[in-house]
Amino acid sequence: MPRPKQRTPELRDRVLRVALDVLAEDGVAGLTTRAVAARAGTSVPAIYELFGDKAGLVRELFVEGFRRLADRMVAVGVTDDPRDDLLRLIAAYRRFVRDSPTLADVMFSKPFAAMGPGPDGVAAGVTAREAVVDAVRRAIDAGVVAGDPVDVAHVLLALAQGLVAQEA
Repeated sequence: MPRPKQRTPELRDRVLRVALDVLAEDGVAGLTTRAVAARAGTSVPAIYELFGDKAGLVRELFVEGFRRLADRMVAVGVTDDPRDDLLRLIAAYRRFVRDSPTLADVMFSKPFAAMGPGPDGVAAGVTAREAVVDAVRRAIDAGVVAGDPVDVAHVLLALAQGLVAQEA
């Protein structure tokens, strides 16, 4: 009787954690399915079964990063002070990038951009982006900020990204 497959959500999460560790320690060149499988205590075929290939693993890291970012941004909440909400949202974004630099690299830097996020990645990114655009829209409606909500949101995110890069 063949052994049952152990492709569980727990293995998936462990592989993602290990892939982030490999990226942080060994860089892009060190991120191989073989290295990730060895450190995760699984096999290369298991990684292919879970993610398709190395690009699929990186895409899932991308999606996971935006899920985590969106969770942090949604957790900021909405109060009756749109200006403070916007400041807290940008602070949450900066904390996320500082706390998760390797994940932020996967989400925002060129080595991974060519892989393309796929539909799940796009949806995860939209959730995080909409949190900022909605906060900017509320600030505009309150007369605290002026301009197009999408343009202002992009400028604020670029500013936050620049600040966190300097802090690093």
